[in-house]
Amino acid sequence: MKNKIMLVGEPMALFIAEEEALLEDVRHYSTSVAGAEFNVAVGLARLGHPVGYLTKLGSDPFGRRIVKVMNRNSINTSMVMKSKDHATGFMLKSKTSHGDPDIYYYRKNSAASTICPEDLNGLDLSEYCALHMTGILPALSSSARESAFELIRKARNEGLMVFFDPNLRSQLWPSREVMIQTINKLASMADYVLPGENEGEVLCGTRDPKKIAEFYLSRGAKAVIVKIGPKGAYAATEKISFYSPAYPAEKIVDTVGAGDGFAAGVISALTEGLSLEEAVRRANAIGTIQIMNLSDNEGLPTRDELDRFMTKYQQQA
Repeated sequence: MKNKIMLVGEPMALFIAEEEALLEDVRHYSTSVAGAEFNVAVGLARLGHPVGYLTKLGSDPFGRRIVKVMNRNSINTSMVMKSKDHATGFMLKSKTSHGDPDIYYYRKNSAASTICPEDLNGLDLSEYCALHMTGILPALSSSARESAFELIRKARNEGLMVFFDPNLRSQLWPSREVMIQTINKLASMADYVLPGENEGEVLCGTRDPKKIAEFYLSRGAKAVIVKIGPKGAYAATEKISFYSPAYPAEKIVDTVGAGDGFAAGVISALTEGLSLEEAVRRANAIGTIQIMNLSDNEGLPTRDELDRFMTKYQQQA
């Protein structure tokens, strides 16, 4: 039965500052696991979807910890590859009460950056109905970039729904030009594209959600869902378009991971056969839940938690 959802990317060990200070001055950190695609995988698994994760980790404590966390979250690890010569990436995140936290990555020449097309030989997609990819994997290296294109081609040939979130990490790319060209080409191969308005300004030359949607629809996407922060989202296909308002947040704790929660909402709903409107509404709800929690993914809701949150909002509206 084709009901599994595949994620591909680089999960990393995460160290979260426990006091507000410059990262070089922080004395105490708590630990977790992060990475955009990993966050989406956790969100989907919490909603009851079978999830598989394709990545490459180092044969080190960080890599072993990530596998354990995947197992605890019911994420299938059969596609996790190991490298003896390259380490697992990790990152530091500051604590802040205003704005976005500072983040510092240690991922150059990481195990995941060595993913290559040969790693995809014999990949069995027969049980998968969807693939979710972000612009992070192709930014890791030239071989990872080739793998990103090959994986989307394989997914399309197998009839999988393809979801793509640009998730720009400009510091990882060799140049701005290569980033824009690659991201837009990958997006044109996807069924559903999930850019933010800030990303639209870089990739499409505009922050206007309607123009961003038109840009990707004209290049082959079936639907485009543009994240517009506290305003919610704008979605469009060739036949319909609409705005979907954000859910109110009681308190904003940490904005990191909101877009990943949003993606989990869209993917879960559409693979369940719900309408695009219902999918975006769910995505907005999970995005709001995420920003009310500190960790990148530990606050992502279960099905019951999501239903209670959405019901509460509907009763208050």
